[in-house]
This record gives sequence, structure tokens and C-alpha cells, in this order.
Amino acid sequence: MSKADIIFAQMCSDIIANGFSSEGMEVRPRWSDGTPAHTIKRFGVVNRYDLQEEFPALTLRPTAIRSAVDEMLWIWQKKSNNVNELNSKIWDEWADESGSIGKAYGYQLAQKYKFAQGTMDQVDNVIWQLKNRPYSRRILTNIYNFADLSEMGLEPCAYSMTFNVTGNRLNAILNQRSQDILAANNWNVVQYAVLIHMLAQVTGLVPGELIHVIADAHIYDRHVEIVRELIERPQYPAPQFKLNSEVKDFYDFTIDDIEISGYKTNPQIKNIPIAV
Repeated sequence: MSKADIIFAQMCSDIIANGFSSEGMEVRPRWSDGTPAHTIKRFGVVNRYDLQEEFPALTLRPTAIRSAVDEMLWIWQKKSNNVNELNSKIWDEWADESGSIGKAYGYQLAQKYKFAQGTMDQVDNVIWQLKNRPYSRRILTNIYNFADLSEMGLEPCAYSMTFNVTGNRLNAILNQRSQDILAANNWNVVQYAVLIHMLAQVTGLVPGELIHVIADAHIYDRHVEIVRELIERPQYPAPQFKLNSEVKDFYDFTIDDIEISGYKTNPQIKNIPIAV
């Protein structure tokens, strides 16, 4: 069975059984009808995925892996903040009339800084470090730029990656300040698992462990019963994941360079309400 399913089900069960409810408190998010969107949450959730053991896609319901990777490449490779350069519509609610989400996500990764080895952006610095100083303890990115928060369409949820090489294994910690567990958890896990696979391939390493740290791991009130049903579904083996081994430059990857096979899942959950 997929270990990603086991991790997800255990996390959700713990949130529902032991989480803190915001009922009766003032909250910012609203449902489309204007009703306050309350949550039940756990603080400081840590999930670990060994990418040598399996590709961590849920089978409890399908994850749109290609769309998730497309968004990851939009941020990390295109370093874009314009939804017109993204194939899905998931960011449209936070974009202005020109399609911009402001100084958020890809915009931050595109900014250049003076490093010891020269002036470059955060992504290029990570790649350079992994190739030239793989055992450095300073290989990280951070897009939570306080100076630009007021000009962001949405403050970053997944905001930093810390990379660490052990032997020839590329490990990483994904830090996330907040997560809608039903809507986004496995989406983010899949994205950053693929990022590790890609960076490992172009720097002569092998994928290691993805550690996902979520400060505020929450399930919305209108999602609880959906989650209860979801985690009781049958679990299947994880799918097989393969990257095009011919790609040697991170900026040459496309979604067509990923291959997913044997992905058996339960039915999709449609029309999940999203709080904004």
C-alpha cells in the first residue's frame, strides 16, 4: 500500500480527533456565501517521505500530478508571477486584471542577490551549491519577503526549502506556514517530490527524503465529513515515477519529461468548496 496514503490518513485522523477548532472565534477566510470558514487544526505537523521507497502520490483519490508539476515549474523554473503563463486556473482568484499575483512566489525566486560565487537568483544558487559545495549547510530558498508582503496577491504558504546532501542523497525540508489539508496536501507533496527528483538528476545526486513541515495543518469545517469518508477508502500501491534521463539542465524540464505508470486510485472528489 502507498505510504503516502498511510501518512495522510493518520494525519487527518489526528487532526479530527485531537485538533483545535476555531468555532466561535473571529477568522479571516470566508466561504462563497459569506459564512466564516472555520477549521480544526494541529500545529507543527511533520511528515517524512523517502523518495527511494516510493513516489508519494495518494491513491485514496487521484492527484493531478501533471498540473501540480506544471505549477511547480511555473514558480521554480519560469519564476513567473503571471497566471497567463500557467496552464491551470488555480491562481486566478488571486490575480489582478493583468494576470499578476504581485511580488509573490516566482517573482521572489527571480530576484538576484550577490553570493560568494557571483550574482544570481535563489534557484541558480541552489543548483550551483549542489554541484560545487554539496555538503554545505546553507543551501536554501526563502520567498517570505517581509518587504514585499503588501504587494503580494497571496502571502506564500509553502515558503522555504532547505536542501541537504547525505552521501549522494539529496534531501529537503519543505516549510509551510499553513495548509488546507484536503485541497492542497498531496498536491504540494507531489510538487516538491518532483522538484527533488529534478534537482538530483541535474546535479549528479539521487533523490533522498522529503520532510514536510506544516505549521498550521487544518481541515475546514465543510471538509470534515469528506475527509472522514476519504480516509476510509481502500489503499493501493504507489505509482511508478520516472524522469527523462536525457535532461541535464533544470531549465530544460517540461511536464512531458515525467512519466507516471501504474497509478490506480479511488474516484476523484469533485466540487470541493474552497475558502478564500
